[in-house]
Amino acid sequence: MNSILIKNITIIDPTYNEPLEDTAIYIKNKKIVSIDKATCIDIDDGTTVIDGEDKFILPGFIDMHVHLMANGFVKEDDLTNPLANYFYQAVKNMKDTVDAGVTYVRDCGLADIGVKMAAEKKIFPAPKMKISVMPLSITGGHFDFALTSGFDTLINYPGLPGPVCDGVEGVIAKTREVFRAQADFIKVMATGGVISPNDAPEFSQFNVKELKAIVREAKMRDGAKVSAHAHGLGGIKNAIKAGIQFIEHGTYVDEKTAKLMVEKGTYLTPTCSVMGGAVEQAEQGLLDDKSVVNAYEADRVHKDNMIIAYNAGVKMLMGTDSGVSPHGNNLGELKLLCDIGMSPTETIASGTIEAAKALEIDNEVGSLELGKSADMIMVNQNPLDNIGHLANPDNILMVIQDGDIVKNRV
Repeated sequence: MNSILIKNITIIDPTYNEPLEDTAIYIKNKKIVSIDKATCIDIDDGTTVIDGEDKFILPGFIDMHVHLMANGFVKEDDLTNPLANYFYQAVKNMKDTVDAGVTYVRDCGLADIGVKMAAEKKIFPAPKMKISVMPLSITGGHFDFALTSGFDTLINYPGLPGPVCDGVEGVIAKTREVFRAQADFIKVMATGGVISPNDAPEFSQFNVKELKAIVREAKMRDGAKVSAHAHGLGGIKNAIKAGIQFIEHGTYVDEKTAKLMVEKGTYLTPTCSVMGGAVEQAEQGLLDDKSVVNAYEADRVHKDNMIIAYNAGVKMLMGTDSGVSPHGNNLGELKLLCDIGMSPTETIASGTIEAAKALEIDNEVGSLELGKSADMIMVNQNPLDNIGHLANPDNILMVIQDGDIVKNRV
């Protein structure tokens, strides 16, 4: 197995009290086996030695909300896009994600077990992933893509369950079907969406009984977690009452509900990136009139409410909703999280060690510690001084995943 020594670097890791300057990392058998002064590390013959030249190393990032298979959810594209092209485009999406410095993702809909298997076999550059396969939606809900014309614009194929389910028995059956398709967690649409054809962001979807049934069914699968797409306040409250562990977006959250999230230990993935992305789609004429109104209204209130949630102590995780917004700009989310009050260190933690803890994989990834997977990135500038430096994929000079160099611009 190849080994790598990277010397003359500064390590930026939220689990450390301060940056580790003028140090070295030794990687062997896919793991981090030593972090020390280069002169203090014994290396094997044939080790690749990289002089970091005073650059900075961070853990590989974890994006907690992506759709690797999607490219804007533009219904006209989905109607005309051949299935083979749909998959080949996704290969590019995955490479763009890795090149942006993201080595692990939580895919919140449409990546199936075949995609995950191909990534694990390293057939092409791709982040490691947890998958939800297909979100659960009520009839007429956020992931019901049937139009009033009668056409259904959702791409579907064998092995990818349909999203629609209603009633307690219906959601239990659908949850089991999604787990049969090898989902790692369940994603449920607890409210409408900004670009939905049939609803609006503030509409609550699924009642508390239905949501509780989904949570109970997931717990029976080795304690699997449930994540709720929830913009509107009613849907956020329903999800919290039902015991759902993750709220995505949280656009209309208020202070009282934010405090309840802190009490329950509920995570919030703000997906700040997608709010501006929806406005861009509106400006490009890609949305219908109703969705244009929704996009501007959600963007108007989102930032202020994320500030309220952060100040209340809600634990924030980095997630972009890439797939609705463009792929490959993932770490731009960090600057947007700083804009709601988080420090650079907090934002980096939200996309590394805190995300890993939330996924219960912090024994494997999320920080640069001995014995963990060698997932890391190298950059020119100290992100604690300029968090925006990470937003440009060209500034991500090197990406190492499981000890393999998968991007190298050094």
